[in-house]
Amino acid sequence: MVTKQFSGSPDESDLRSADSLAREIFSDVANKWALLIIEALGDRTLRFSEVLKEVDGISHKMLTQNLRMLERNGLVERTVYPTVPPKVEYTLTEPGQGLRGTVHLMCDWTQQHLGHIEEARGRFTGTSDATSGPLRASVQT
Repeated sequence: MVTKQFSGSPDESDLRSADSLAREIFSDVANKWALLIIEALGDRTLRFSEVLKEVDGISHKMLTQNLRMLERNGLVERTVYPTVPPKVEYTLTEPGQGLRGTVHLMCDWTQQHLGHIEEARGRFTGTSDATSGPLRASVQT
């Protein structure tokens, strides 16, 4: 993967531009695993195995890839201790902590609107228990 270099051009910070550096960064960090890793790390410093336990369902490979990506983007700091076996710890950097605030708000939003989203999904697929509403009525007609 070729990483774009920031030259100070305003076009590079435009998320709407397909080849902007901002879009590349956004694409990196806006995935479920990265967001869950950021939320799991929080204010703590964790070893790889601890992050693996905190993020239910993530594979060893996906955790490795996402931690490397977060480190490459300066959001996670990786510390290796010269022991046998090697001890490796991960912690959020200052920019990572800043992004964590946004991730935490997204987690709160998801929990707050879970019922509404589940109802909307049911109406969309026609499996809702709701007996009214324009979409439900059109599905039954």
